[in-house]
Amino acid sequence: MDTVGVAGMSLTHEPVIKDGRLYGRGAYDMKGGLAACMSAIAAARKQHLRGDVIFTAVMDEEYASMGTMDLAKRFHADGAIVAEFTELKLILAHRGFVWLEIETTGRAAHGSRPDLGVDAIAKMGRVLVELEKLDQKLRANPTHSLLGSGSLHASLIKGGQELSSYPEQCVLSVERRTLPGETPEKVEAEFVGMISDLQRSDPSFKAAVRRGIDRSPLETSEDAEIVKVIQGAAQKVLNRPLEIAGVPFWTDAAILSAEGIPSLLFGPSGSGAHATEEWVDLASVEACAEIYLETAIEFCN
Repeated sequence: MDTVGVAGMSLTHEPVIKDGRLYGRGAYDMKGGLAACMSAIAAARKQHLRGDVIFTAVMDEEYASMGTMDLAKRFHADGAIVAEFTELKLILAHRGFVWLEIETTGRAAHGSRPDLGVDAIAKMGRVLVELEKLDQKLRANPTHSLLGSGSLHASLIKGGQELSSYPEQCVLSVERRTLPGETPEKVEAEFVGMISDLQRSDPSFKAAVRRGIDRSPLETSEDAEIVKVIQGAAQKVLNRPLEIAGVPFWTDAAILSAEGIPSLLFGPSGSGAHATEEWVDLASVEACAEIYLETAIEFCN
């Protein structure tokens, strides 16, 4: 679950163990965490707990998270641990994202007739300049203690008909990474305001903004019961509390949190998420399994 393609890999779905590391696609992201969950749930069944422990393995986390979105409609819980790789750190916050499209409109004409044509691609160049300025402004102003700042980047661009014509259309796809408190509506308003400023400075500039998929950031309080319990479990297993941190990437934990389930990330160590060499540290997988089990015993009794 939660794995990507295998292009360029020499070791794919045939696991190899070497020097305490398990190699193969998904070992780190995130079959190691999944295995730790499975081990913990098997042991928890023998404990005769008063409360239920729900184990889920879901599809589509790498794109639209339809698995967890469906799950959150049908089940509720008092706390959730998402077993993403975290290097044995306790992750209480991560960024969200908003996907947007900007379309500039020109006027098609023969390439020899600049008096008739308006170049939609050239107009998009002005948008790209302003997007770079906005990204620099965001990153120069970190406001979140665990996550720093939001950011944005241009992801895809397409336009034009052929070399000999003025392009009448150009479409740019943009990803904006968001902090807690930055809503999709606020992000869209940023882009609409930028387009309005460009239109005022250039009457021939025509553009539209369309908002696509968005996912909310995660922020869980240190005072949440699930956080206190896993810290106690870590103290028992590792003889120390877990370091609290944030991560820049998005996870399904935000969907659970939005449904009123206090959620956190905690998982094993390793390297190579989405890379051609991927491995997970097996000792950290075992430690996670023990901590998950101790958390379940305390939380559900």
